[in-house]
Amino acid sequence: MRRLISSGSPFEATAGYSRAVVEGNWCFVSGTTGYDYATMTMPDSVEDQTRNCLATIGKVLVDAGFSFEDVVRCHYYVTDATFADRVFPILGETFGTIRPAATMVVCDLIRPEMLIEIEVTALRRT
Repeated sequence: MRRLISSGSPFEATAGYSRAVVEGNWCFVSGTTGYDYATMTMPDSVEDQTRNCLATIGKVLVDAGFSFEDVVRCHYYVTDATFADRVFPILGETFGTIRPAATMVVCDLIRPEMLIEIEVTALRRT
């Protein structure tokens, strides 16, 4: 049974997507940027944006009945290659023992204040 999970971001309704979609034992979390969705503010640093991304993703996973331990795939999108060394330790705090398959891509994001976007896929452990 398909379930749609929202984080409350106004972008979800405007662009017509869900923060996450749960289908069976799978949870697909959409690309998540570093906004604090309660205040709709964006921190200036890529480190703080990364922490916000992970906080939003963590909450969505819990709301969907999953946890970070269920994550099997991560895609990271950064706007500058030099950000990699700055965010790796933060990502390692969350995923260091989980060690999902991961890819980091350097690209533009849709708003200039966005420095990182993270999407994950989780598979419920049985």
